[in-house]
Amino acid sequence: MTSAAPGDRRAAVVIEDDLDIRNLVSAVLEQGGFAVSGATTGREGVDVVRRQHPLVVTLDIGLPDIDGYEVLRRIRNTTDCYVIVLSGHSDEMDILTALQAGADDYVLKPFRPRELRARIDAMLRRPRIGQNAQHPPVQPAAPTPSAPSDASDASGPTKPADVLRNGGVTVDGDARIARCAGVELPLTKTEFNLLYELMRGNGAVRTKDDLVRVSRGPDYRGYNFVSRTDERAIEVHIANLRQKLARFDAAELITTVRGVGFRVMPGTRD
Repeated sequence: MTSAAPGDRRAAVVIEDDLDIRNLVSAVLEQGGFAVSGATTGREGVDVVRRQHPLVVTLDIGLPDIDGYEVLRRIRNTTDCYVIVLSGHSDEMDILTALQAGADDYVLKPFRPRELRARIDAMLRRPRIGQNAQHPPVQPAAPTPSAPSDASDASGPTKPADVLRNGGVTVDGDARIARCAGVELPLTKTEFNLLYELMRGNGAVRTKDDLVRVSRGPDYRGYNFVSRTDERAIEVHIANLRQKLARFDAAELITTVRGVGFRVMPGTRD
C-alpha cells in the first residue's frame, strides 16, 4: 500500500490492484492537491477509507479478494465521500449496479487522465448532503445586498419566480425543490437538474447528449465527448426519477423518444 500523510491537503484513496493504473490515478489526484493512499485489495481499501476519512475514493470493480460492489456498499456504510468506479465493464447492469450501490460516477477503462481529473473537479462542485458526510463543501459567502431587502424600497423590477408546472408536478428552480401532489420529492442534484431541463422544454425532446451535459453542469472543463457509458448513466438517473414519480402515479410524465432521448408532455407553465 502506498500512503501519504494528509497534512493540510485533502485525502484520497485509490483502490486498485493494477500497479500501473494505481500509479496513474494517484498521479492525477496528487496533481489535484490530494494526499493519496493506495490499496490493492477490497478489504485493505475499506480499512484505509475508515482510517483516512478521504474526500474522494476511486474503486476498481475487479479486485482479487472481494467484489468491488461489496466494497462500495461497505464504504457507503461509513462515509459519504465521493466514489468513482473505474471499470472495464460497459454492460448496462454493471453501471446500474454501481450507481445504485452509491457510486457518484462510473468511468470506463482505459480512460483519459485529463478527463478523469475533470470529472473529479466537476464532482467536487456538487453539494454533498448526508448525515455521515466527512467533508461538507465550503459554501461561498453570500454577496452583500446592494439594495434594501424591503420590496417596497426596491428600485428595479422583481425577478419572476422560476416555477414550472405540469399536472401535479411543480419544480421551483430558485429553491431547487420539486413537488408532486404537494409532497416534496427526495431528488438528487442530478435528478433535479434532469427533471428541470425536461420540464423547461415543455414537450421538446432532449437528447441523451443534451442531458449528459446538463448532468455535468455548466462549469465542466473536461472533454465534450459523450460516451455510451455517459448515456447509460442518464438512463439510470431517468429510471430512478421515474421510480420516485411513480409513488404519486406520475411516472408517465417522462416519456422515451426511442433512439433520441426523453421528453415530458406539454403542460402548464409559469
